[in-house]
Amino acid sequence: MQLFEALKIDEALKVLKENLINVRARSEEVELLDALNRVLAEDVYSPEDIPPFNRSTVDGYAVIASDTFGASESLPAILKVAGEIKMGEKPAFSLKAGEAARISTGGMLPEGSDAVVMLEYTQPLEDGTLLVERPVAPGENVILKGEDVKKGDLVLKKGHTLRPQDLAVLAGMGFQKVRVAVSPKVSVISTGDEIKPPGVEIREGEIRDMNSFSVAGLVLKWGGIPEVFGVVRDDFDEIKKAVSEALKISDLVVISGGSSVGTRDLTVKVLESLGKPGVIAHGLAVKPGKPTIIAVVEEKPVVGLPGHPVSAMVIFEQVVRPIISWFLGRPEDYGGLKVKAKIARNISSAAGREDFIRVRLEQKEGELWAVPVLGKSGLISTMVESHGLARIAPEKLGVKEGEYVDVELY
Repeated sequence: MQLFEALKIDEALKVLKENLINVRARSEEVELLDALNRVLAEDVYSPEDIPPFNRSTVDGYAVIASDTFGASESLPAILKVAGEIKMGEKPAFSLKAGEAARISTGGMLPEGSDAVVMLEYTQPLEDGTLLVERPVAPGENVILKGEDVKKGDLVLKKGHTLRPQDLAVLAGMGFQKVRVAVSPKVSVISTGDEIKPPGVEIREGEIRDMNSFSVAGLVLKWGGIPEVFGVVRDDFDEIKKAVSEALKISDLVVISGGSSVGTRDLTVKVLESLGKPGVIAHGLAVKPGKPTIIAVVEEKPVVGLPGHPVSAMVIFEQVVRPIISWFLGRPEDYGGLKVKAKIARNISSAAGREDFIRVRLEQKEGELWAVPVLGKSGLISTMVESHGLARIAPEKLGVKEGEYVDVELY
């Protein structure tokens, strides 16, 4: 295989998928609170109506709406109070024409009623009658049975990532547990003799490990479980040992560093030594992140990220995140919020290459602008100072100042 026969990202992912036969979502049942940010493994249909009865949205009086038509402060409607509805109980009576019933927010409307008059538009009298000073329409101040969710409705689709509001609707339908995709285990390995863990005093020529933390953080962000191996020396046997162990305990292996063509870059050699098909792509038509490695070993995907912190994070978002989505059974393009903004300066690009520009978003005269945060791919501060990545498509030779670009927020 020729190194640096650069593929487009979508081409590389297609080739990877063709070489994988075991990437499928497994499922498990978890308690509702444990399901936050997990991915549904099956469609969810409502077993009941929400709400299960007609309920009031205000404190006031349940009425028959037609009894209030024409009511005003000067000429109120006069109704008889038939009783009070207790919270959490089904009313023991029904309303007849000319009657009203005291009700609190969330209370169940008695049979015969179809609206609720707010408390502030009524005056109860000592003789058990009620003055209604404002008319209401049928259904006013009421949520009808099944108005929120109807029994049998498809409420949440398989592949959906659960949010707090989704837990609420599941609880409202009576679910205590829900079936979700099993989070894939992702081994995270950093390589390099010059890389040292935080907390260790470094000497000249050494730098601290950042990639283990950014990559593990991204794994967590997108639904995986990171297994951090820490830093492995630039030694063939040590890298091979770490990767072999990672393959045993994880679904996906991510290695940062050692992806360029050089005498001390051993990742490709290690992956080729571990089994077929081995490396299936070395080099992507992308900036930053060209020297990316994509491999399949023991029927598991392995991605070699560039060692520079920015390149590692950009390639993770474009390559590793979709792979995690495969394991979770969610859409491959699942990701951050995308917005359109005007680019604040001219940016050139090479034909056939996909560029990702770090940008800071600013509002100027009511318009959203993407201001490039320029810097080398080794400068993590450029990621900290930016809000997202602006994409320049491979068929373009760049973008001009004022041109709209797509920005994916971090």
